[in-house]
Amino acid sequence: MTRVRLPGTVLSVSRDDKHRFSKPTVSSIRLVAGFGVDGDSHAGATVQHLYEKKRNPSAPNLCQVHFMAAELFDDLVPTGYTVAPGELGENVTTEGINLMSLPLGTRLHLGAQAVVSITGMRSPCSLINGYQKGLMKQLIKTDAAGTVHRRGGIMGVVVRGGVVNPGDCIRVELPAGEQLPLGVV
Repeated sequence: MTRVRLPGTVLSVSRDDKHRFSKPTVSSIRLVAGFGVDGDSHAGATVQHLYEKKRNPSAPNLCQVHFMAAELFDDLVPTGYTVAPGELGENVTTEGINLMSLPLGTRLHLGAQAVVSITGMRSPCSLINGYQKGLMKQLIKTDAAGTVHRRGGIMGVVVRGGVVNPGDCIRVELPAGEQLPLGVV
């Protein structure tokens, strides 16, 4: 199914108060500055990912908000995978923005108030294969030159809070100065 694409738009929002692989979609989310998605298990000033929390519980939470491009879902269909918003654990499913090409420190302005600063790429874990066998190979690929390409979305921290709804516009603000590529967080 082909959808009409709107440039820089929130397609869907999701949150879950428990650490589960997928997040249910909701009618809106509230972003809290320095904390993340209100009511989400990954919200907090310090790391909330269970594995990372065991390693260093006082580390800053660079993964307060997870973004995933809906275009990825369309790209997966010919490979035999069907994925819907929230099913890969993202908080915000976007349309019309090449998320993986954004530089470090890019600010995404969501709706009327919210602003998120991009901290890095999500590195999908093997739990993805438990969700759909073999899906991880579609999200992390290595080209002939040995370069790893990740397609598991990007992460960020909330700079300014606000409510985010499906249909909200997303404005991209690139950082001043040198454009640094995203690393893995």
